[in-house]
Amino acid sequence: MMKSMIDDKRIEIELLDWVPIPPGLKDGPSDQTIPKRKLKNWLLVLQSRQIPCRSEKRNDKWQLLVPVDQYQNACQELQQYEIENRNWPPPPPVERKLHENTTSTIWIFILLAIFHNITRQQTNLFGYQPVNWFELGNAHTEKILQGEWWRLITALTLHSGVLHLLSNIALGGIFMVRLCRLLGSGRAWFLVLCAGTLGNFLNALVQSPDHRSIGASTAVFGAVGLLATINMLHFRSNLRHRWPLPIAAALGLLALLGAGGENTDIGAHLFGFVSGIGLGLMADYFIRGFKHPWEQVNKGLAFLSATLVLAVWWIALK
Repeated sequence: MMKSMIDDKRIEIELLDWVPIPPGLKDGPSDQTIPKRKLKNWLLVLQSRQIPCRSEKRNDKWQLLVPVDQYQNACQELQQYEIENRNWPPPPPVERKLHENTTSTIWIFILLAIFHNITRQQTNLFGYQPVNWFELGNAHTEKILQGEWWRLITALTLHSGVLHLLSNIALGGIFMVRLCRLLGSGRAWFLVLCAGTLGNFLNALVQSPDHRSIGASTAVFGAVGLLATINMLHFRSNLRHRWPLPIAAALGLLALLGAGGENTDIGAHLFGFVSGIGLGLMADYFIRGFKHPWEQVNKGLAFLSATLVLAVWWIALK
């Protein structure tokens, strides 16, 4: 009997040494229970601050207990945690209106393949017998810097062989289908064309005068940069401190796919990627303040892109 009384007394003393944290973090009695998710988070907060704590279930209600001498300190830490995490997680961003433009993307790649076959034929045009497409259209650094600016674009339409062409179509198709669905074909292809052109120009500034390059891969990695930037900006509130993740993932892809191979032009890939990021930031700024119907703009940009490619080859051939 005496032993039982001593044990009961010991339990009462232990209970007095530990006090429950009120669910509202305000002094005073409270009959409310702490939700399990909040209880788990609060335990982690106090443990990270090295404040002794434990959870108990009393009368079917969960409580968070701390030593009496740590009560005020624990409440202050938890109040600070709740203030910093107010309205978290943020609401998901407004869902984008997706454009179904897979067919147009496929047709563009088909035209690129047809043009590749044309460049392999013996064709007589404008006094050239036959036309040396690669000599007229490659991104020759010295000639670009001397004023033959059209090479920045014509080089994007040339490929050294079937394998080179198919690799760009396969990789580019993955990103272009998604980019066209987000922006519409006109905007997407115009921005990618600009990214490829700017990437070739930046590459020409750092390469030796006799450097030559061809291929759509500069534009493909421009599409990677554009897509990463658009996703980063669209989900920046949800990513919070992890907002660079889409760019980091795209950099990993660049390192994996854009830095290998004996004839790989790493500079063109890198500058295409960087150009895509820059154009993505600019496009987001202008899009937010743009009030005109995007359907008309997309049609106009699609026509402009096609006209520009035809015009530069006309200049190159003439």
